[in-house]
Amino acid sequence: MKFNFASNALSGCLGLSLVVLAASGLISAARAEDQLKVAIGQINNWENQAPTLGQDAGIFKRHNLVLENVGTQGAGETMQPVIAGSADLGAGVGVAGVLRAFARGAPVRILLPAFTGTGDLYWYVKADSPLKTIKDIGANNTIAYSTSGSSSNNLVLAFADELGVKAKPTATGGPAGTLTQVMSGQIDIGWAAPPFGMKELKEGKIRILIRGSDAPSLRGQTVRTIIVNADALKSKRDAIMRFAQGYREAVDWMYADPRAIDMYAEKMHLDRDLIADSIKEFHPKQALQTDEMKDIAGIQRDAVKLKFIDAPLSKEQLAELIQIQPRNK
Repeated sequence: MKFNFASNALSGCLGLSLVVLAASGLISAARAEDQLKVAIGQINNWENQAPTLGQDAGIFKRHNLVLENVGTQGAGETMQPVIAGSADLGAGVGVAGVLRAFARGAPVRILLPAFTGTGDLYWYVKADSPLKTIKDIGANNTIAYSTSGSSSNNLVLAFADELGVKAKPTATGGPAGTLTQVMSGQIDIGWAAPPFGMKELKEGKIRILIRGSDAPSLRGQTVRTIIVNADALKSKRDAIMRFAQGYREAVDWMYADPRAIDMYAEKMHLDRDLIADSIKEFHPKQALQTDEMKDIAGIQRDAVKLKFIDAPLSKEQLAELIQIQPRNK
């Protein structure tokens, strides 16, 4: 009986130990699921969907991450919480605005390139507008951009410098608010990015007047980035690196799995074929490359010319600003 009692006691202790170990494992797993806050400019645009669709598809969960994705009206609103540290990351931020903030001492770093080229943005007018071509635009007209430092802001300045567009640049926020201002006559030339406006274009309510790709200097440049708060990059480095890996996987998935378009079309309440066509025309996968800041010399040249920065950054400053990590093999 003593042997049986000892054996049972030993079994009980072992069982209890296993329960404790299992509970510890669950706690560790829960702790490993880090939370990151991501501010996203124009959160409904296809090119900014990696954090949101990727989370819905469970991609970031596989990297033990939970993202708190918050939409903003553009680069200016996106950078503010990242600079303040109330957001860890910012998505869809215009490069010129990042250079300006960094040059002024803001604690921002570039984690990944987000969009290369300018073919996704377009400027439009009402169908009955007297403006038929760029040559019709005068100094009495107004042309929209989202917020200061955004890629739409950069492009509007480039239109003036390179194409001779004399219209007054006017901040209008996101595409929805901009469309309201265009249709009500408050703004002459609105800005948008697909899929926004595709329905109105198809119905003949608006006409495209200028495309972002019409500005020669910006065609091959990386124009938007994923930024990270410098302190968060130090204190949450492991989680931030997992985010970068998950982001890249999400972009690959968006172009490989038809379910991504299905999910996006359902979320946007738009026709799937319209979405698929707009992605094919405006958002080729190579534009969403996440490995290299393309044409950094041109980026700096134009940032100086358009008065975002006073002088190009040094090699040392660029090395500090750009924190792109190679892909995991």
